[in-house]
Amino acid sequence: MTIKVDKTEINSYIGKETGVSDWFHIDQDRITKFAEVTEDYQFIHVDPVAAAATPFGSTIAHGFLTLSMLSHLAAGSSLYINGTVMGINYGCEKIRFLAPVKVNSDIRARVKLLAVDEKPGNRFLMKSEITIEIKDEKTPALVAEWLTMMVVEA
Repeated sequence: MTIKVDKTEINSYIGKETGVSDWFHIDQDRITKFAEVTEDYQFIHVDPVAAAATPFGSTIAHGFLTLSMLSHLAAGSSLYINGTVMGINYGCEKIRFLAPVKVNSDIRARVKLLAVDEKPGNRFLMKSEITIEIKDEKTPALVAEWLTMMVVEA
């Protein structure tokens, strides 16, 4: 669910959860394609037989594959300012990989607004805590403090 608010209301959302995405399935085909794009062919990601002999019992998604899903997962579960022309990925303050995403797992994003810094030119630097949860697991896959610059029409 996306929340849209007036720029005068944005600060009232600081410290609040602004959304939770739908579940997204991570299968072996996606993991293998990510390995091809990044040239990261570590067996734990691409060799189901060898990976089965590890403590994970199966292949796992690359941590950076999980991180790369932030854009998709957070898009439908974030806070937007009315009149936003574009959002720009501004980077991350902190990223922690806490648990592996095993093949055929479902993940989702839980988004909480941490801070808003109004900049000149109708720009708002927004810091959000994004937690990527794994269905039926207690420990999340990752937690990141993600910065997004929202450009709002004048």
